[in-house]
Amino acid sequence: MGDVHTVRLSVRGQHGAPSLRAVNASTVRRWPKGAEEGGAWFAGDPAFGGVMVVAGSNAMLFVQPAPWAKYDQERAQADPQRRALAERAGISGLLELKEPSGLVVG
Repeated sequence: MGDVHTVRLSVRGQHGAPSLRAVNASTVRRWPKGAEEGGAWFAGDPAFGGVMVVAGSNAMLFVQPAPWAKYDQERAQADPQRRALAERAGISGLLELKEPSGLVVG
């Protein structure tokens, strides 16, 4: 699927920034240009995963928590609607991605 990167998802008003594994949706083996300068938008659930779109570009990354097990309890305690949304989005389980080739924080 391409190289796996690590990103931090900062959320206003929330302490700590969860780490997410990210792989370029187009399977390009590089980090999207401009991600550090313009940031990215996240759509999904930090405990399950989702997608990030780099601002000002058409670059999209699939993301899931890294490490996955760190959020086991949060996923188990999620309300049924939240779990159903993750199931419908196809992110209720760990997706098989290659191990990270390097650390990139965006």
